[in-house]
Amino acid sequence: EVPQIEYVDRVVPVPVQKQVQVPMVQTVQKHVEVPQVEYVDQVVHVPVQKQVHVPMVQTVQRHVEVPQVEYVDQVVHVPLQKQVQVPMVQTVQKHVEVPQVQYVDQVVHVPMQKQVQVPMVQTVQK
Repeated sequence: EVPQIEYVDRVVPVPVQKQVQVPMVQTVQKHVEVPQVEYVDQVVHVPVQKQVHVPMVQTVQRHVEVPQVEYVDQVVHVPLQKQVQVPMVQTVQKHVEVPQVQYVDQVVHVPMQKQVQVPMVQTVQK
């Protein structure tokens, strides 16, 4: 049998060195003019407050007679108005044909019987 070799990898951290250049700070003095603040006074008139004594008001109840009002009603008849629907009559002319009747006269001879009245004679004996 041939011996076998096994490889095992391992990660090892290696420190890295970096070089950084740091700038040098210089301070320089600079002259700045600061403006001056000017205060302007203004005179304002303030009214004088006076104290005035106000008299105390008292309310007193007073009885007052109120006259009674009498109402007299009067019935007034108000006529009632009714609305009535009146039908509208519409007349329409209609043409009608009337048949014409013709009369024809005909003379017919009718024989007549004559009646004669004969007087009756009575004989009376004496």
